[in-house]
Amino acid sequence: MKFTLSWLKQHLETDAPVEQITDKLTAIGLEIESFVDRSAALADIRVAYIEEAGQHPDADRLKLCKVNTGSGMIQVVCGAPNARTGIKVALAQPGAIIPIDGSKLKPGKIRGVESQGMMCSTRELCLGEDHDGIIELPDDAEIGAPVAGVLGADDPIIEINLTPNRPDCTAVRGIARDLAAAGLGTLKDDPYQVPVDGSFDSPVTVTIADDVAANAAAPAFYGRYIRGVKNGESPAWLKARLEAIGLRPISILVDITNLATFDLGRPLHVFDADKLSGNIDVRYAREGEKLQALNDKEYSLTSDMVVIADQAAAQSIGGIMGGELTGCQNDTVNVFVECALFDPIVTAKTGRKLQINSDARYRFERGVDPQSVVWGIEVATRLITELCGGEVSHVVTAGTVPAPKNSFDLRIARIAELGGVSVSQDRAAEILTSLGFAVTAGDGVLTTIAPTWRPDVVGEADLVEEVLRIVGYDQIPTVELERETSLPVPALSPMQKRVGLSRRVLASRGMYETVTWAFADSRLVREFTDLKKGLFLANPISSDLDVMRPNVLINLISATGRNQNRGFADLALFEVGPEFFGDQPGDQRLVAAGLRAGATTDRSWTGSRRDVDVFDVKADAEALIDALGVPAGNIQVNAEGAPSWYHPGRSAALQLGPKNVLGYFGELHPRILKALDVKGRLVAFELFVENLPMPKKKGTNRPPLNASAFQSVERDFAFLLDATVSAEQVAKAARSADKGLISDVTIFDLYAGKGIEDGKKSLAFSITLQPTKQTLTDEEIDGVCKKVIAAVEKATGGALRG
Repeated sequence: MKFTLSWLKQHLETDAPVEQITDKLTAIGLEIESFVDRSAALADIRVAYIEEAGQHPDADRLKLCKVNTGSGMIQVVCGAPNARTGIKVALAQPGAIIPIDGSKLKPGKIRGVESQGMMCSTRELCLGEDHDGIIELPDDAEIGAPVAGVLGADDPIIEINLTPNRPDCTAVRGIARDLAAAGLGTLKDDPYQVPVDGSFDSPVTVTIADDVAANAAAPAFYGRYIRGVKNGESPAWLKARLEAIGLRPISILVDITNLATFDLGRPLHVFDADKLSGNIDVRYAREGEKLQALNDKEYSLTSDMVVIADQAAAQSIGGIMGGELTGCQNDTVNVFVECALFDPIVTAKTGRKLQINSDARYRFERGVDPQSVVWGIEVATRLITELCGGEVSHVVTAGTVPAPKNSFDLRIARIAELGGVSVSQDRAAEILTSLGFAVTAGDGVLTTIAPTWRPDVVGEADLVEEVLRIVGYDQIPTVELERETSLPVPALSPMQKRVGLSRRVLASRGMYETVTWAFADSRLVREFTDLKKGLFLANPISSDLDVMRPNVLINLISATGRNQNRGFADLALFEVGPEFFGDQPGDQRLVAAGLRAGATTDRSWTGSRRDVDVFDVKADAEALIDALGVPAGNIQVNAEGAPSWYHPGRSAALQLGPKNVLGYFGELHPRILKALDVKGRLVAFELFVENLPMPKKKGTNRPPLNASAFQSVERDFAFLLDATVSAEQVAKAARSADKGLISDVTIFDLYAGKGIEDGKKSLAFSITLQPTKQTLTDEEIDGVCKKVIAAVEKATGGALRG
């Protein structure tokens, strides 16, 4: 929300300096977004007078001007069509900073003739969009004076970052009311809200369709016919006010509607009455009905959109934008003024569907003051007759203006309980009254009625907030919390610590963390699983983010595709975040998911480069499981347990017992990659962090390191096995032979082919024996080896190869 300081002072009687005003705005919850002092940018631009404008000797479209700067005469070459003798202009001389691009002006030659300055347009001074000619200043402007004061550009521009719950502050008057309540001045009366008597009956009447009225989509419509107006260019003060906040002046009638929108938060629309076909009907649009809007775009409407129509067609989209066909032009003589009320939700849905962002929609979807329908028509009438003349009709109305009586009690003691500041009953009543509340004092209780422009106030806590923000949040004392124990309580829960540890572990394995939306495209999700109705978003931020994601891998795969399209083929990505499988409490789980694509290393002259495979992501998952306190050796690999988005035969589930699934790993199914438009082979893992049991030992200290001073011993074995026997079975059997001495089992060779009968394979592994009490003797080593052979033969049915 933008406004100028002088505009604010049209509503606020104050002597406070602008710095105090901006500080107070932030203090009362209207945070300053920006503050622009335009006079500083125009400091080098001065008023000058063209004494003579002659023809350039070598260019037909250029003029050679003799310019009086107030301190001497200079020569300026100018190509503006309106450069002529006898006008006062905005002049920049060498060394001046030009606002539009921040460049420093230098003297130069144009077509061989020296030019000692530059006469500026409004665009070059960032005061408007006009660049067809130079600025013509008033005849009474003093030569040599700063141009900022002459153009009214010495007025600071303030922009606040307005939260959606404050529709009253979409108007300069609402901001002035808050500042007055905060003690920075007095709110002035608004003379434009005084009723105007009509002199004839309006030839245009208004009706609201029954279904629109039943749904309260347009509760009330006030209109007025004004004949004999004279449209044209707006006065300088009105144009300057609109240009300061970035609006382009169009004509008096249009500019009045923009002024009322920003000044009072009351959107208006003015129809050219001579272009209307009969009376006005507020109705729902017909499915597929077309409307050419004022932004030069045609829109196809749907049956849930409210339109203002005449007897021929829709002429305006309710609460959003008017139509071009009945728009006002410079030759407009008779007008019909619309001042209506539209439902915020209907307006918001229509605006989103049509993708129209207008100043009217911005206000209606936040909640326009219902009573502004009554006084808004009077404001429009006074402004139009004052600036355009004309004779006014009686007001025509349709519907009923809602008159909500939001009455709430404020217990004075609750201010200290909720806000931490003690405020007297008289002071609280004074603050609320100054903000527009009707207040009745009782014994320790204030009974209040919220003003119609404050739909955000819905209970006692809101009243406490209103009092606190005016008193000042800086008045809340700093109080140390009492400790219940002598030592501080940890700020993070064990599960929160697990999340951080998961990120560190996966990052340490060379993977890059991603943070993606918790939403996904329903078309892609259906490739993974069936969608429950509760996962769809009511108001998605984008059409391709319309459901809560049921799987983190969807976004990781999409991210891989985007990286591949930009030339990054070798990827290792992970994300730790939630995925959703329902719309009920608890229907979500925390997942640590990772994905690898391409090769494991960069190209090298050693030739050691290889593509990633399922064992890379299995190692990632097992490393994370081990870091989270669950020994990876206890995990079971179920080759038949992976879901359908993994490649069958190249994936598995990780389980702790038959029912506790900890996660999955494997190669992703080609069908999934094709649907998500990703090339190559991708391997991934998912780990359900909450399914991993918490460590039984309390505390965060690591166990003592039991390092051995004795030499370890390695022995190799090769077994002939059935092809169906897994390496995991062999490793577990070997490790179980002597858990006290065997510290590691490593598979290092797999062979099947010539010399091995069909259906068989040769699997070689190495065991590491680590003594802790004494060096092992040959007899002890041989004894362990015999135990290993026996254990593997018993578990697998295999035989030791000779």
